[in-house]
Amino acid sequence: MLTVETRHAIHPEHAKGMDTTALREHFLGEGLFAEGEIRMIYTHYDRFVLGAAVPAGGSLTLEKIEETKTATFLERREMGVVNIGGSGKVEADGTTYEMERGDVLYLGMGTGAVTFSGQGRFYLASAPAHRACPSTLVAVADAKEVKLGAPETSNKRTIRQFIHPDVIDSCQLTLGYTSLEDGSVWNTIPSHIHDRRMEAYLYWGMEDESRVLHLMGDPQETRHLFVANEQAVISPSWSVHSGAGIGEYTFIWAMAGDNKDFTDMDFIQPGDMR
Repeated sequence: MLTVETRHAIHPEHAKGMDTTALREHFLGEGLFAEGEIRMIYTHYDRFVLGAAVPAGGSLTLEKIEETKTATFLERREMGVVNIGGSGKVEADGTTYEMERGDVLYLGMGTGAVTFSGQGRFYLASAPAHRACPSTLVAVADAKEVKLGAPETSNKRTIRQFIHPDVIDSCQLTLGYTSLEDGSVWNTIPSHIHDRRMEAYLYWGMEDESRVLHLMGDPQETRHLFVANEQAVISPSWSVHSGAGIGEYTFIWAMAGDNKDFTDMDFIQPGDMR
């Protein structure tokens, strides 16, 4: 079963007047991981698509969606696949990729139908592409690690970069994930915006009762979302994106836009936020 939801772009002035229900309807991705289904959100932020495939021991095939009006979903797109579940397989272009928990698969433009199987819980992030790059499986051990933060600021964390210029080639998609160390709660401090790229977060590895308080919105007019395990946040280019969590958690970040420069951020110091 395949389900696709469309999310239209929201102007920052519009977002300032939204209540909690409206904010969640436009910016939070809930219920993406459903057994035996592929669920996707097609956004009008850089035409970014996020979603999940949960084969639950069987198999699921993603071939096309009506929203792109192309013969196959990846005809003019690239996609990152992150396995946040058990052992699974992804078959694409005649190649079978064995994926363990935490592994990331990059599929280049022009890849045909993609089949997911096994016990994997596959997070999907896709952006338009103008050139084909080689499909590549990046295991956890092959990611580039960056250590940031400190215990005294409650943000000691490990960033693992997978779809990144220092690891593999891609057209415009960048993707990786960040894990908080024991005792740290803040995932990105100071917060930032990047007007040249949109971003999406998927929070995972959390206990059922845990939540992340995700900050979003204009830096001078912030809003928040309480986010549960395996829920995603769509972050427009005008919005800050950071948060603090209860207990252990990891978040997958994926970006699309004008460049692939991971450091292209406009930082907003805590004292300047409202």
